[in-house]
Amino acid sequence: MNDIIDVQTNDEKAEGLKAWGWVSYVLHLIVAVGAVIPGAQPGAALLIIALIIDLVKQGEGAGTWQASHFSWRIRTVIWAGVLYIITAPLWLLFLFPGWVAWGLISIWFLYRIVRGMVTMNKSQAIDA
Repeated sequence: MNDIIDVQTNDEKAEGLKAWGWVSYVLHLIVAVGAVIPGAQPGAALLIIALIIDLVKQGEGAGTWQASHFSWRIRTVIWAGVLYIITAPLWLLFLFPGWVAWGLISIWFLYRIVRGMVTMNKSQAIDA
């Protein structure tokens, strides 16, 4: 009987966190689309807000399918940031390779955000 109650509680908790997940994913999506479309950079502030939401709410998602989404978004931002920093010298040395590298990173970032949104919409965990 307790297992049934725990499952219901986890499902309710996950559904309750879904609104926060949507806020975070939409902020990530705005940044991701802005990164892919030249001249449409919305700024890093939205990304920082989304990251703070994910870091603060991550603990509440423990034990639910939402936990995978918090980790997914946090890892996506960290990896994108690291890749942008690593490829930044390409902009200084060679304009075209820097543009290509950042374009590919931005497309990867957009893909991960859209994939996460689609999976969360199905109320499913996302595989890491």
